[in-house]
Amino acid sequence: MTKLLATSGFEVTVLDNLSTGHLQAVKWGDFIQADIRDAAALDKAFAQKPVDAVMHFSAKSLVSESVAQPEVYFDNNVVGSRQLLDAMRRHSVERFIFSSTAAVYGMPETEKIAEDHPTRPINPYGETKLAVENMLQQYAVFGIRSSALRYFNAAGADAASDIGEAHNPETHLIPNVLKSAISGGSNRLKIFGTDYPTPDGTCVRDYIHVSDLAQAHLLSLQHLDLTEGFNVFNLGNGAGFSVQEVLESCEQVTGHTIAHDIDARREGDPPMLVAESRKAKSVLNWQPKYSDLNGIIESAWNWHKNQSF
Repeated sequence: MTKLLATSGFEVTVLDNLSTGHLQAVKWGDFIQADIRDAAALDKAFAQKPVDAVMHFSAKSLVSESVAQPEVYFDNNVVGSRQLLDAMRRHSVERFIFSSTAAVYGMPETEKIAEDHPTRPINPYGETKLAVENMLQQYAVFGIRSSALRYFNAAGADAASDIGEAHNPETHLIPNVLKSAISGGSNRLKIFGTDYPTPDGTCVRDYIHVSDLAQAHLLSLQHLDLTEGFNVFNLGNGAGFSVQEVLESCEQVTGHTIAHDIDARREGDPPMLVAESRKAKSVLNWQPKYSDLNGIIESAWNWHKNQSF
């Protein structure tokens, strides 16, 4: 996101407490090390230079961790977001883009999920994201214009391999498959469940390239100049790929056979999560460039194979 903003002519400042982020990833813009729950630090940051808009990515986002530590998730994700919004109010900043998630929907009731699908999260992570969305609707009374962008499965890496996915621990499927390829099989992949009601028995997910997500944020920022109040948009390709299909695609891209084991289903994993993203395409004029699974994986592979983990 910072690369796209900087190359689009924006002046960027990154604020991060580095609890999960990486300082070496801040290649575009200024950097402030601070926590969004620290009101004084936020006031100091907003006072340094005029701020036109805030994009909020600072969430804890591991579902299993949220189940074990719900208080940590509500503190960081909900209380932290309120502190950020209140700092915006004090410094007269009115545009806000929120990184939300398909986890707000819970178990899908339709094959493709549109924005009007019922929101019934099944874990604390999804609950915290929905709580912030509800907060944003109420904060419109203060003149804050906002958009919540509900990601499906973010994937891929920068096309120039300047930056890529580096979580610790890594829980996302594609980077874990690629790490298994890099390790020559010493890091064996686990597939959780092969008895789902899907064509090959493994979970189906909608993978959306990180650069396409960034483009949607930029378009959403421009859209906030034209609209009031709160907006919500799904961000996905609208096509589902199973875990088995991802595995096979990774083998094609890397030229490696991926060593893997079959494990039991994980509690709370829906069989299928696929986005209906027509609203983002029609309202924001957004069109994902990476609709091919091999292309998404190839961009990630080009970055991962040159990293040391």
